Amino acid sequence: MVSSPVRPPGIVPADKPSKGTETTAELSALGLGRLQLPSGPLFGTDGIRGKAGDLLTAPLAMEIGYWAGLVMQAEGLAEGPVILGQDSRTSGPMLASALSAGLTSAGLDVWHIGLCPTPAVAYLAESCQALGGIMISASHNPPADNGIKFFGGDGTKLGSTVQAAIEAALRGQANGVAAVTLPWGQCYYRPELVNRYASFLHEPLQPGLDLAGMKVVLDMAWGSATRLAEQVFLEAGAEVIALHGAPDGDRINVDCGSTHLEPIKAAIAAHGADLGFAFDGDADRVMAVDSQGRVVDGDYILYLWGQHLQDQGRLPNHTLISTVMANLGFERAWEKLGGTLVRTQVGDQNVYSEMVNRGAKLGGEQSGHILCHHYSLTGDGILTALHLATLVQSLGGSLAALVDNSFQTYPQKLQNVAVVDRDRRLNWQDCTPVCQAVEAAEQAMGNEGRVLVRPSGTEPVIRVMVEAIDADLVDRWTQHIVQSVSQHLAV
Repeated sequence: MVSSPVRPPGIVPADKPSKGTETTAELSALGLGRLQLPSGPLFGTDGIRGKAGDLLTAPLAMEIGYWAGLVMQAEGLAEGPVILGQDSRTSGPMLASALSAGLTSAGLDVWHIGLCPTPAVAYLAESCQALGGIMISASHNPPADNGIKFFGGDGTKLGSTVQAAIEAALRGQANGVAAVTLPWGQCYYRPELVNRYASFLHEPLQPGLDLAGMKVVLDMAWGSATRLAEQVFLEAGAEVIALHGAPDGDRINVDCGSTHLEPIKAAIAAHGADLGFAFDGDADRVMAVDSQGRVVDGDYILYLWGQHLQDQGRLPNHTLISTVMANLGFERAWEKLGGTLVRTQVGDQNVYSEMVNRGAKLGGEQSGHILCHHYSLTGDGILTALHLATLVQSLGGSLAALVDNSFQTYPQKLQNVAVVDRDRRLNWQDCTPVCQAVEAAEQAMGNEGRVLVRPSGTEPVIRVMVEAIDADLVDRWTQHIVQSVSQHLAV
């Protein structure tokens, strides 16, 4: 347990006055309640995300901090600080200052831990008995974007009900949320707490954690992983080749990391490495690459880790939780092992909810968000990479051999179509020609393929995914559906 810091000299804590709903005049005195918010929902599939300086401004961040602080106090089961972390984006300090102003205006203390992976915020929120946590990051998005992710005091992401209450308060519908102006909270800089998270990553693999003799390439995407990914692997005994290994907010995710795998493939070949791991901007997801340059995505990671847990008798009901994006080849191979794959809608929150509902211990997404409830309650790229490397080492040291003996994926193609109009994007099913194109593809492929069309919750695009046993079918029907979406929705 981490004790609360001593307040600086001259700051004397006062007894908190009784709380009551604040008047318009009182909110105005705090500089709150004067924003023009977009008509569409602020919260997407993973918090609030948008272009910094456009949607995400300092005034909005301050209001988010204020109202989130009040709502989290009303919903929380404990009193404590708010853990605040950020990735390397240049807009991060601006948003961190504004959020801190809002949170402290709501009477909360803030422990700002600085540059860190998103799962570090989740872990510290729970282990430090905090009220909750907030991470400033736009994950895999480009440098101009940023986002705000919320965690409860139990280390899990805030549920939709709490997020809806925060958004309602932002829109002037606080519904009697108790508010207070005094005493103000304080903001403390606590970067040393990230070291506690680093220790947590090693603990479940001790004693016996030893990656000696393993050559690993790490692509840290100029982002959060630069804080400690290399350190964690070096301490485990691995030889590390680091790519994009310094924090750089102007280049985060640019042609590198989990969404751009060519650099790590080239580095593995050049250095004769055993394997590599590429993280996204906030290090809550990871993609692996074997010694042959083959991508080992979340489907393969779930299969390999799931098989290992199943052999140990640690996988309840032989069940894995994934999403609608999971490959059919993965699903059918897992069923041959006697397992069950349960699909949810895209989003690690959906995976988490289904894991809780079914008592499952392992789940995740093809994109590399992996949740193993034996160790953590949230997606953690560095933890996943460390466990996969340990698994590989214990089974002979070759990820390529494990992939060879796993399964063959069905050809799958995912294409993004820019659809700027939010209403058209979210309500694409109201477009008859697009629906007809999807239906035609499904009928033509039958049981040998499937189609998934979904609007992104974080970007102005519609994602079209087609998967089939035959690559020609995939190409033909992807082109057909994408053309229809472009013609009828992207105008």
